[in-house]
Amino acid sequence: MFPPGSVLLCLTTVFRGRRPFSQVQVNGLFICSSSSSPDTPSVHLEVLRGLDDFVGRNLSLLVKIEDAWQPTDFLPDFSKEDWTSSLATLREAAKNLDDGILVVLVGGMVTEEALPSYSMALDGITGHRSGTSTQPWAVWTRGWTAEENRHGDLLNAYLRLTGRVDMRAIEVTIHHLLSSGFDPDAATDPYHGLIYTSFQERATRISHQNVAKIAGQQGDSALNKICNRIAGDEARHETFYTKVMGEVFDQNPDGAVLSFASMMRKMIVMPGKKMFDGQDPDLFEHFSAVAQRMGVYTVDDYGQIISHLLSRWNVASRALSGAAAQAQDYLCRQAERYTKLAERVRKTLTSQPAIEFAWLNSRTA
Repeated sequence: MFPPGSVLLCLTTVFRGRRPFSQVQVNGLFICSSSSSPDTPSVHLEVLRGLDDFVGRNLSLLVKIEDAWQPTDFLPDFSKEDWTSSLATLREAAKNLDDGILVVLVGGMVTEEALPSYSMALDGITGHRSGTSTQPWAVWTRGWTAEENRHGDLLNAYLRLTGRVDMRAIEVTIHHLLSSGFDPDAATDPYHGLIYTSFQERATRISHQNVAKIAGQQGDSALNKICNRIAGDEARHETFYTKVMGEVFDQNPDGAVLSFASMMRKMIVMPGKKMFDGQDPDLFEHFSAVAQRMGVYTVDDYGQIISHLLSRWNVASRALSGAAAQAQDYLCRQAERYTKLAERVRKTLTSQPAIEFAWLNSRTA
């Protein structure tokens, strides 16, 4: 799970009259939206628990272990006689990478390495404890975790071998992030967890694809292949979560639309939000700004993901009434909102100075 650099950097609460609003700071700009959310009906958890057969039919989105790639497939093999030549080739290509792309790559790897937190959260979302159970949700959780685990392993090894980053500063960041924990806001509504993962997996895929593209342009074919391969995994994971949430929309459209609107009002806070290197209290914000500036993950992308999910879940065409219809109308206006905001954010970022990163041995990006 790559943190695509949240475009929503700071949440605070303000009040206008008697109605609460979320005031969202986006690189110095503020937007307000209603933060109130509907009460969560107990039926939500029952709907998820009733999807066992549907989940079971989609376990094919996990790759068989014997057919799966492994990190070693993309790295120098130190058991071979020519390992020094392979390592030299990797390091030479990595010299061409801009420091900004290294920051984005490190931030992504740090978040991938906090996988234990996400696995525990996924257990909570589904209402099942995976353990060694053969129940479909449990099989998916373990399989998803196993596939995601390779991402952090591969990116960690690649970055270490380049010699271009401070691995201890990165390890401290991982330690802090794991210790701080992760909350996808599924405790009050399990639908939130599925909406979050649907959004996040697509954002992750977009981010890895963009890093791959930039790496290729800067002459690092190894990193290009690594990130494209990881993006392929994320695409399959995205398909699973969006299909499951699509089934939820079909079974409980009112509840699903209300939950989706609630998540959009709160905004999608990325899993790396609490990253800290022991020095920079605003590390995630600084990392996010670099990701936006590099074009790895932008406000445009955020809006396009909303538009995609609206289409994928047929939100606009569903016959709804009352509060659900109001939420439907709210959701259908969000993609345009972020499209309008994108240019303002780009202009703001161009005027911001480069930031010093401990990850880069105090170089700036």
